[in-house]
Amino acid sequence: MKKNILYHGSSKIIQSPKFGEGKIYNDYGQGFYCTEYLELAKEWACTYNIQGYANKYELNLEGLKVINLSSKEYTVLNWLAILMENRIVNLSNPIQKRAKEYLLNNFLPNYKDYDVIIGYRADDAYFLFARAFISNEISLSQLSLAMKLGKLGMQYCLKSRKAFNQLKFVDYLVADNIVYYNKKKTRDDNARNEYLKELENSDLNGLYMRDIIREGIKNDDKRLRY
Repeated sequence: MKKNILYHGSSKIIQSPKFGEGKIYNDYGQGFYCTEYLELAKEWACTYNIQGYANKYELNLEGLKVINLSSKEYTVLNWLAILMENRIVNLSNPIQKRAKEYLLNNFLPNYKDYDVIIGYRADDAYFLFARAFISNEISLSQLSLAMKLGKLGMQYCLKSRKAFNQLKFVDYLVADNIVYYNKKKTRDDNARNEYLKELENSDLNGLYMRDIIREGIKNDDKRLRY
C-alpha cells in the first residue's frame, strides 16, 4: 500500500478537509492543495501578523488515478494550459489572448479525470513568469528555468471525493509567522531577482510563444523538452 506524507499550510488546524470546498480559481481548480515539504507548508501557512499551522496527513494512493505533470510525457506548457484555464488572468492584448487560446486547444490534458494532480505551484513570482511567456517576453527555456528558481518542488492537489476519503490527518505543527512569513517573502524575492538576472542573457535562438503558434507546434515536439 503506497502512502505519502503531505502537509497543508493554513491559518487553521484542519483535521477533516471537506470535499467541494476551496477557491475555484486556484492553479488546478477547486481542491485540497498540499506539499511534501514541511518548511514550504509552514511558509504557505503564514501571512503578515497571523500564526499558521502545517497540517500533516497521510495519503493512501492505492486505487487513485494520479497525473504527474513533471513526468516525461508532459511539458511546462501542459501545466501552463491548466493554469490558464483555472486562474483569473488579465489578458490586456490580442497576443496574450491568442496565446491562451492556443495553449487551451493544443496543450490542455484531461486532468479533470484524475483524483490527484501533481505539478508546479504558481506563487506570485511564478505567475509573473507565466504571463511573461505568453506575452513573448521570455523563451520556453527561460520559463522552464524560472520554474525551478524558487525551489518550491511539486504540489499535490486532491480533486475527487475518493482522494479525500483516503487522506488521513496525522498531526499539526505550529508555524511562527515572524519566521515563516519572512522566509516566504525572501524565497519569492530571490526567485524574482534570479529571474531578472537571467533576462540579462537574451535567448535569441530560443522558442517563444509566437514561434509555437506560427509553427503549429504540438505536445509531441521534441523542442518542448528541457
